[in-house]
Amino acid sequence: MLDMKIWKMRRNCALTPKQLLKFYILLICLSASVATGFLLAGVWVVVIFTALEVGAVTIGFLIYCRHALDSETIEINSQCLIVKKFIGHKETVYEFNAQWVKIEPPFADSKTFFISQSNLRVELGQFLGQEQQRSLIASVRGHLQELRFN
Repeated sequence: MLDMKIWKMRRNCALTPKQLLKFYILLICLSASVATGFLLAGVWVVVIFTALEVGAVTIGFLIYCRHALDSETIEINSQCLIVKKFIGHKETVYEFNAQWVKIEPPFADSKTFFISQSNLRVELGQFLGQEQQRSLIASVRGHLQELRFN
C-alpha cells in the first residue's frame, strides 16, 4: 500500500508577512522622524503629506499581505485525492475519488490546468510556470496510475 503523497504550490513572494511588518515599522519610523524634523523647523505641511504617504503604503502592504500566503495543495492517499486552495485567507477543500479523478492538461494559452470528476472541476496551477505544470501533472498522473494498478 502506498503512503500519502503531497504537492504544494505557493505564490512567489519576495517577503513574508513578518519580514514586511519589520520593513513597514522601519519605514514608519523613518517617515515620522523626517516629518518631525520639518515640523520642528516650522514646515507643518510635510506632516500632512507624510500621513498621506503612510496611508497609501499601508493600504498597499495590506493588499500584498492578504495574498502573500496563497497556496494550492494536492494530497493523494489510497482512496482519495484532496485539493486544498488557500486564497486570500479563505481555504476551500475539494475531495475526489482517486480511482475516478481526471487531470486535464492546460489549454494552449492557459496558465492553469483542471482536476475533475463528474460535475466537480477545480482549477489549479496559477502559481506555476508551464514547465513546472507539466512536471506536476506527470507526477500526479504517475502516482494515480500506481494507485489504480495496486
